[in-house]
Amino acid sequence: MQQPTKLQYKLEVFEGPLDLLLALIAKHKLDIYDIQISELLEQYMVQINAMQENQMEIASEFLEMASRLVYIKSVMLLPKHEEAEELKKELEGQLLDYQECRRSAKLFGEMECFDFYSRRPAKIEYDMTYTRIHESAVLASAYISAAGRGKRRLPPPVEAFSGIVARRVVSVNSRIVYIMKTLRERAEVEFYSLFPNGSEKSELVATFLALLELIKDRRVRVNGSDDDATVVLVKEGNIDD
Repeated sequence: MQQPTKLQYKLEVFEGPLDLLLALIAKHKLDIYDIQISELLEQYMVQINAMQENQMEIASEFLEMASRLVYIKSVMLLPKHEEAEELKKELEGQLLDYQECRRSAKLFGEMECFDFYSRRPAKIEYDMTYTRIHESAVLASAYISAAGRGKRRLPPPVEAFSGIVARRVVSVNSRIVYIMKTLRERAEVEFYSLFPNGSEKSELVATFLALLELIKDRRVRVNGSDDDATVVLVKEGNIDD
């Protein structure tokens, strides 16, 4: 089995760590979409060491990239290396973006030439008169659309809040008076007769709370089961514990 050839490529000056990585990848015809991190890291460190031996000043970004490659390689050694795959894809994306920037810069550099003269665009007065002709149906549709957008910016009408702010408020004290007045007239009434159909929710809730208050104060008593329960007015001195 043929042993894979190790990366061997050295340059003296690089614009940045991505420039160095692209140079190594291009020299050895590596697939930028499937980078061998271990081999790339090995040759990258060879280049860093060579720069140190030549007493060249190494920018912090080169050392940062070295630590980044070491981290990716370390994570890939773990049983679950999903994080390493994400880091590897992120590095590949940066390399592709940097490669495209270099290609664009080369194209712009070739466009630069001193053999011709260019001047700034001259100011031209434009005729702003609208000369297009539209059918009446198109104009009517545009007007309705514009008017609709204007109406959406208006505040909602008062009727839209009628179900929120115009709801009648029923106090518990008023329902206590209602229950006591009913019991003084008949002394005993059916439980469900205090909650007639069609009543507002606020009135039903207030009536129920009023009934609980009266039971708590032992002023009324509820007798019977759920189906035939009655409410009885408790007379003073006749309170059952």
